Amino acid sequence: MKSKVFALLDAWKEDYAQTLMRYVEVPSLKAAPLPNAPFGAEVRRMLDMAMEDCRRFGFVTRDFDGYAADATLGDAPEAIAVLAHLDVVPAGDGWDTPPFEAVRKDDLVYGRGTGDDKGPAIAAMYAMRAIREAGVPLKRSIRLILGCDEESGWDDMAYYCAHTEMPETGFSPDASFPLINTEKAMLSLGMSAPLSPEGLQVLEMYTGERMNVIPGECVCVVSGGADTVDGVRAFSQETGMDYKAELTDKGVRITATGIPGHSAYPAGRRNAIGMMLVLLRRLGVQGPLAALADLYGMESNGASLGIAYSDEVSGALTCNMGILHLENGRVYATLDNRVPITADLDQMEKTLREKLSGFTIEHLKKTAPHHVPADSELVTCLLGAYHDNTGLPAVPEYTGGGTYAKVLKQGVAFGAYFPDDPDLAHQANEYVNLNKMILAAKIYADALMRLCAE
Repeated sequence: MKSKVFALLDAWKEDYAQTLMRYVEVPSLKAAPLPNAPFGAEVRRMLDMAMEDCRRFGFVTRDFDGYAADATLGDAPEAIAVLAHLDVVPAGDGWDTPPFEAVRKDDLVYGRGTGDDKGPAIAAMYAMRAIREAGVPLKRSIRLILGCDEESGWDDMAYYCAHTEMPETGFSPDASFPLINTEKAMLSLGMSAPLSPEGLQVLEMYTGERMNVIPGECVCVVSGGADTVDGVRAFSQETGMDYKAELTDKGVRITATGIPGHSAYPAGRRNAIGMMLVLLRRLGVQGPLAALADLYGMESNGASLGIAYSDEVSGALTCNMGILHLENGRVYATLDNRVPITADLDQMEKTLREKLSGFTIEHLKKTAPHHVPADSELVTCLLGAYHDNTGLPAVPEYTGGGTYAKVLKQGVAFGAYFPDDPDLAHQANEYVNLNKMILAAKIYADALMRLCAE
């Protein structure tokens, strides 16, 4: 059965590629709600497209009012869940190809969502298709659950769980191999404060759309003249960081260029908002922007905020400022903290409120950590499938990223990035390798057969 399933997946490589390119060309970004489309028209279109493919592959589908949908293979009462998402983050800057026009270069497909998470979702879908067409008898059903709000508030999963029973066990193909059985806790917040009338005046700034993205560019307009331009250039030379300044009829326009990425993985990245804050502090800004420069600045570990936690199980805390907007005389900013599993979230909230006492906390959300024992049936089956099909070491890992695995009693993140793949989630020039996606589909098929086949 396994060889038959794998032969089908090999034969479907080009079909897989065409499906992925179709999906990438739907800009499934969260937008204003519409009837039966709670996350906007394009997300609805993406969900409809995926459900049509699932029906074409012979699965039984259900649509949960546009919040999410599922596709089931088999009729056994117990199901193993595969949870993926069809929404994407905004394209951002720095692309060499149009982000929502899938571009294929040999076996690479470029476009927003190729790796996070449309490519892996389709890999799981094709794994289920191969299991069905090979006639593998099942003792457990396989349920592919496709969400539409993973990159924002997870309202999709809340709605799904409120309207049907969620399986207890499964995986999310929305991270990396070998397997992630530990996900950090999260504490995110939005805050605001009035701008100071003293010091350097910042006239315009609007950076960031999602708190879970490390912004690669930050632009602002400040008061000043040639001396301010000179000050920016001097700071750039002193720090080696990329700043540009030019005089305009509105004031001095400053651009800070960093290195974008996912907020959970700041290593090797450079937050352009943090760059701008420390520059503005040097130029004489006062008030909340100076406070943010002191408390956040170029740090990604929360040290100046008093929250630099770490433990052996899940590593160090990461802290990201993904949004910094000036509107109506106020500054608005967000912090996205990925927190070690042994940290006390209530104490952390208390510390942050004390450190940020000059700000109004507009919203704050805490999410508990998640852990599945390494000796569980789920983890051992999945790691076995990974190792047997790659020959690579198979040891569970932790992450600061958050996946749908958290909504399952026993859920883990499982692929589809391989250990030697570059981390391109939420970044420009996101792409996947088709050969590796077919390998991922084989791993998913093998794992699902271990868990579900008679």
